[in-house]
Amino acid sequence: MLNVLGNAVRKAGISLLLTASIVAGAAIGHLWPATGELLGSHVNATLLILVALLFFGVRFEAVVRAWGNLRFLALAALATYVFVPAIGYAIASAVLAAHPMLLVGLSIYFMAPCTDWFLGFTRLARGNVALGTALIPINMIGQLLLYPAYLRLFAQGSVQIEAGVIGDTLLHWFLVPLAVAVPAHYGLRRLLGGKRFGRLLQRMDRAVPWVIALLAMEIFAANVTVILAHRNAFAWVLLAVFVFFACTYLLGEAISRLGRFAYPEHALLTMSIAARNAPLMLALTMAAMPDEPLIHAALVIGMLVEFPHLTVLRRVLLGQRQRAYRRTLRHSGMGARNDLTIY
Repeated sequence: MLNVLGNAVRKAGISLLLTASIVAGAAIGHLWPATGELLGSHVNATLLILVALLFFGVRFEAVVRAWGNLRFLALAALATYVFVPAIGYAIASAVLAAHPMLLVGLSIYFMAPCTDWFLGFTRLARGNVALGTALIPINMIGQLLLYPAYLRLFAQGSVQIEAGVIGDTLLHWFLVPLAVAVPAHYGLRRLLGGKRFGRLLQRMDRAVPWVIALLAMEIFAANVTVILAHRNAFAWVLLAVFVFFACTYLLGEAISRLGRFAYPEHALLTMSIAARNAPLMLALTMAAMPDEPLIHAALVIGMLVEFPHLTVLRRVLLGQRQRAYRRTLRHSGMGARNDLTIY
C-alpha cells in the first residue's frame, strides 16, 4: 500500500513539475522580457543535453533488436508521413483559410515529427524508449528531406532552402549527441561495473523530468510575448492545434488496436505522432522566411500548447496502463505481469 501511494505521489509530482515550469516560464517572459530572452537563448543547449541524456540511458543492443520490429516501424512511418500530414493540412485549411501565413506556419508545424522530447515523455509514460530511439533517425532524416517539399506546397515554391542546412542539422542534433552518449554509456558501464552503473542509470532517469521542465520553462519564457503580440489570431490557432492533438490521439488509438500493440509500443506511438519538432522547424523557417512573423508565430503557438498537451497525454496513457493492469489482475490473479498488452 505504501509503495502504491509513493508511486502515485511521484507520478503526480512529475505532472505538477511540468505544469509549474510552464506557468513560471510564461510569467517570467511576460514580466521580465529580458530574462525571458536570456532563458530562451539556452533552449538549444538544453535540447542537446536532453537528447544526449536520453541516448545515454538507452542500451543500444536493445535498439539493434528494435530494428527487428519492422511492423511497428512501418506503421509508425505510415502514420507520421501519410496520415498525420493529411490530418494537419486538412485542419489548418479548414480553420485558418482566412489567415494564409498562419496556415503555412501551422501546416509546417503539423508535418514535422519530434526527434527529442517525445522520447522523454515516452519514458515518463513508461513507453518503449529503446524502440523510440530507433525512430529518431527516421524522423530526423524524413522531415529534413521533406521540408523543401513542404515549402513548395504551402509557400508556392517562393522559398528555397540550401542543401547544406540539412546536413548541418543532422550533425548537430543527432550525430553529435549520439557520438558523446554511446562512448560515455559503454565506457562508464565497463568502468563502474553493472551494479553501480545501474544506479547511475536510475539517477539519469530521474533527471529526465527536470531537464524537460527546464526546457519547457525556457521555451515559454522566450516566446510568450509572441502569443500576446498575435492575440487576435491566437484563438484560431489554438483551436486548430487542439483539434489536431485530438485527432492524432484517436489515430494512435486506432493504429494500436489494429496492430495489437503492447502498452509500451502503444505509448510510444501515441507520443511520437502527437509531439512535433517546433524548435527545429522554427529555426529552419526563420532562416528560409525571415520576414514572415505570422508563420513564425504559428510555429511558436503550436509549441507552447504542445507541452501541456503532452503532460495530459502522459496521464491518460498511465491511466490506461493502470486500468489494463487491474483487468489482468481480475482475470489471472496476483501473478499478472507489468508488461501488459492493452489491446
